[in-house]
Amino acid sequence: MDTKRIAVLALASLVWLGWFYTLSQTIATPPVTALRWIPPRSTAFMDRERGGAVSWDWVPYDRISPNLKRAVVEAEDGDFFEHQGVDIDAARRAALHNWRKRKFSRGASTITMQLARNLYLSPTKSPWRKVREVLIALKLERELSKERILELYLNVAEWGRGVYGAEAAARHYFRKDAKDLGARESAFLAAILPRPRFYDKHRSGPYLNRRISKIEGMI
Repeated sequence: MDTKRIAVLALASLVWLGWFYTLSQTIATPPVTALRWIPPRSTAFMDRERGGAVSWDWVPYDRISPNLKRAVVEAEDGDFFEHQGVDIDAARRAALHNWRKRKFSRGASTITMQLARNLYLSPTKSPWRKVREVLIALKLERELSKERILELYLNVAEWGRGVYGAEAAARHYFRKDAKDLGARESAFLAAILPRPRFYDKHRSGPYLNRRISKIEGMI
């Protein structure tokens, strides 16, 4: 066998191994059954703080204001209680948008998908990460109740640099417990979820105020 053919076969083998590794990592999903009873000790998003201070206090579902529960569902995933982890219509619209823009800019993430990302993945946008996000979300929906998924999400969502979960967010922004949040305060927390670190420093403005009022009107 000549040197050129050996080099081609070696390159092909490396490509195949790279593809196989990527596929196996994409398909592999973490075990989630224990989340039925046990809160996570940390999350992928918390771990990226790299030694920075993290404010996080787990609170059970009944110690989170109903205002905040409704506000987050309305703002982030209006069909949360109907879908099985993936909003097919929203995903179709996002895929069409990304195709037209020729870049992966919109993800159509449900609350369950956001929980999967917060717990196990990274904020970096890519098709491979999105596939893993979907697979983990479907697994979460099979293993956990909707109430538990929402409880987990509200307890691990990022609400500012080093601020995680509803209890820490309520204290950080309003100096009160999560169970005592009013409608306007809850609407504010729901409104800043897409860009919490930005809005932690820019807590007012025409767009944000309109969004807060819109969410408040839905709860």
